[in-house]
Order: sequence, then C-alpha cells, then structure tokens
Amino acid sequence: MTLYEALNIDLDISELISVVGAGGKTSTMFRLAQELKALGKKVLVTTTTNIAFSETSQADRLILDSSKDIFFLSRVETGTIACLGSGVLNDKGKLAGIDREFVDEIYQKHLFDYIVVEADGSKRKPIKAPAHYEPVIPRETTRVIGVIGLDALGKTITDEYVHRPNLFCSITGKKMGETIDRKCIIDLIRSEDGLFKDVPQGCRKYVVFNKADHADRQEEAKITSNQLKEMHFPVNGLIVAATDTGYIYAEWLSEKP
Repeated sequence: MTLYEALNIDLDISELISVVGAGGKTSTMFRLAQELKALGKKVLVTTTTNIAFSETSQADRLILDSSKDIFFLSRVETGTIACLGSGVLNDKGKLAGIDREFVDEIYQKHLFDYIVVEADGSKRKPIKAPAHYEPVIPRETTRVIGVIGLDALGKTITDEYVHRPNLFCSITGKKMGETIDRKCIIDLIRSEDGLFKDVPQGCRKYVVFNKADHADRQEEAKITSNQLKEMHFPVNGLIVAATDTGYIYAEWLSEKP
C-alpha cells in the first residue's frame, strides 16, 4: 500500500496538506510527494518552520526566494517536485520556511496539484508537545497528518527524547524522567493542546504512527489505534508506517475521500 492510498487521497482533487508532530515529518512529506510525482502530479513541498537543507535533494527543483513572487512557481513542470524556501540558514544547515499566508496564496492560485507543508518543528526528536505558537498551519489546509515516532515508546521524558518535555508532561500528566507509554501517546493525540492543536475547522485528520520498522512497534501501534477507535476519537485515519523505508499499513479509515 502507498501512503497516498492510506490517506485516501482523491487524485482528481487538489489539496494543501500540512504535516505536524515529530518522528519523521520530513520523510513523510517527501514520501507522499514522490508517490504523487510518480502519478504525474505537480507537487510543491515547503515549510512554515525550517527543515534540514540536505533533505531538499529529494526534490527535482529547489527554489530559494524571499520576495513572495509567484512567477517562479508558475514555471514548474508537471510531474515534478519543487521545494520552496525563503533562504538557507547556513549556520544551522536549514532551509528557512515561508509565511503560511504565502502558502495559502499559492494554493488559491491553483499552481500545483498538491502542496505538502511541514508545519511544525521538533529538533529531530521522536515526539513533542507544541508551544503556544505551534504548529504553523496554513489556513487553507485541507488535511493534516499528525506524526508520532514509535521509537519514543519506553524512553524517558527528557530533552533527549521529547521536544518541549515540560509541555508534554502537562498534557500527559506524567513527570520528567518517567517513561513514555501508550497512554502518553493517546493523551497527546486526544488533547486540544496536543498533536492536532490549532487544526483549521473542516480539515481531515490522520495519525501516522511512524518508524514501525519492528514487529513489536507495529503491534503497539495497532493496539493504540484500536483504543482510539473505542474512544471514538474524531480522526479520519490511523496509519502505521515506516515512511523512510516505504512500509505503510492503513489500520483504519473512517470515511471515503
């Protein structure tokens, strides 16, 4: 199964897709972009925060422009991936993002079949809790992918494994130094201040349990998915994946596109 199939994407409808959370957002973004490119779609990948500059090599065309000039984007060919940033932060090896209002403008101009935006930062940690100004989701977003790295399970709640551990503790009721367990992940997903914080009204929401490259992680994700279903959490899909290697398992889809 492909990621776009697991997300139930209708190939006849253009979308603006935002990726939030931690534990493989960039690999998820580019996995989806590559699949859509293979189907002959014109895809833009970008960020409203920052991403590692090295990751931009996965795109066919890199556009660095801080002028918000649509002209450069109108020349992108069909069947390619363009990566847009406002510049390069050389001291951090990062591609600097663009304003979410500009992302909305690009989407409204219908220049691309799909726009995929990394709308959250996590400093390469497997799990995070968002600050008051996070995530930075464009308002025209049609669906949000919330990523959680399954390699967080069993780790301690410290700066080493959790981005913003104090906020994570506030959401989950845990204390610093305690272990990240299944309940932590469920609490993070369900909380208004958690994984889907500030998602625009009407967006479809999908959870990607990422880094499921071991049988025990896959099983844990399936158990977590079943518990969320029993709680009737309003999400459109629960997906078990290892997006860097291509393993995709759609645990549950609640509706048609």
